[in-house]
Amino acid sequence: MASAYLRRMASSISSSYCQFGLKNRVVGAPRVPRRSFVVSASNFANENREFVIVGGGNAAGYAARTFVEHGMADGRLCIVSKEAFAPYERPALTKGYLFPLDKKPARLPGFHTCVGAGGDRQDSEWYQKHGIEVLYKDPVVSFDSNAQTVVTSSGKTIKYGSLIISTGAVSSRFPEKIGGNLPGVHYIRDVADADYLISSLQNAKKVAIIGGGYIGMEVAAATTGWNLDTTIIFPEDHIMSRLFTPSIARKYEELYQSKGVKMMKGSLIEKLEAGTDGRVARVILKNGTVVEADTVVVGIGAKPAVSPFEAVGLNSSVGGIQVDSLFRTNVPGIFAIGDVAAFPLKIYNRMTRVEHVDHARKSAQHCVKTLLTAHTEPYDYLPYFYSRVFEYEGSTRKVWWQFYGDNVGETVEIGNFDPKIATFWIDSDSRLKGVFLESGTSEEFSLLPQLARSQPIVDKAKLKSASTVEDALEIARSSL
Repeated sequence: MASAYLRRMASSISSSYCQFGLKNRVVGAPRVPRRSFVVSASNFANENREFVIVGGGNAAGYAARTFVEHGMADGRLCIVSKEAFAPYERPALTKGYLFPLDKKPARLPGFHTCVGAGGDRQDSEWYQKHGIEVLYKDPVVSFDSNAQTVVTSSGKTIKYGSLIISTGAVSSRFPEKIGGNLPGVHYIRDVADADYLISSLQNAKKVAIIGGGYIGMEVAAATTGWNLDTTIIFPEDHIMSRLFTPSIARKYEELYQSKGVKMMKGSLIEKLEAGTDGRVARVILKNGTVVEADTVVVGIGAKPAVSPFEAVGLNSSVGGIQVDSLFRTNVPGIFAIGDVAAFPLKIYNRMTRVEHVDHARKSAQHCVKTLLTAHTEPYDYLPYFYSRVFEYEGSTRKVWWQFYGDNVGETVEIGNFDPKIATFWIDSDSRLKGVFLESGTSEEFSLLPQLARSQPIVDKAKLKSASTVEDALEIARSSL
């Protein structure tokens, strides 16, 4: 469940603040002054940079746009990235990027940031145009907060005034000793990973997907478009267990099964075995079951990419780099955003870390605005999750769901999934805490964050009596 997803990683804000010396960082407190240098013009003739972003993912792209909007990018900003490409909208990698080759798959430059939020397509030329230096395929390997320097894998030393850590997360992997690195075993985090998977899918016959969460469900939806024998293997009782109720999950499981996808629930992995050619050939389960597969996709979660910034201060409960509500770390002049940041979730009064594109975008914008202006409003994020799958040409049923809020309390489910279904989470005080909707209209989807943020008191009996999703949403709307 989503609350489990957030709560299992959460601790109280006050205790975390005390642990990392952030207790006094409150709204209205003096802003940490920017440390800056006299820098070169946009040709970057010296090694001093007023602003350095480490990481080249979603958050970095939206941060760069915000610097440009404030007129503070040209000749001042440097992005240091391990990626070979300018920042892009990473969710595409398990959605449109994996469409069959004859069904118009997404490809760069089509999904560079910030097209996902209606902004410019920020390809490499965009960064050049705005005087932003981007170091590609040259990740930071060490840093010195006292000297205010980072060192890249190529040996380049860059001195910064303000540093934004935007390193994201890395895929959790199976150990090499149980076959985690065999040819044909895939993890998806960047374009190179997705390209490698596509090269396998072109010749695949049987695909095993390990993990029943986002990656598993989205990749399985794609492989059905390739008409491949697909099996999803996961240890939980149902798919998307951190968010879906058993009832919601059952409906999606039946949809996937109707498309030929097999599901092995409650299953643990013993090892992955290679065939005579050295390529993965089978998945061995703890109970001895053997699943034949020439392609294996592992989607078992991710870990915040904190290295080499551990000394900045980590959150031991939710992982990641500890920040306050303005994304300031415990070290003056250093900020962290996106997947790697452990931040106060104001609406529910707890610490959390969110691996989601929506948070990556919003945290980047909030952080840069704080850095460049007198902005001191605390970040007030509303948890949001979504998925869009089966959208390739020829698909008979497209799936698009959204969830906002917290999944705590009693659930009221309305609709029969043809195609709509709505679920409302209501606490013991009759307050609506979270809401899920499949196949809504744009107007209906826009209602969800209003409901989740307002947390209105609703009439549960009236909501349960609703005959349609539309009626249920109207009852909820009338409670605002």
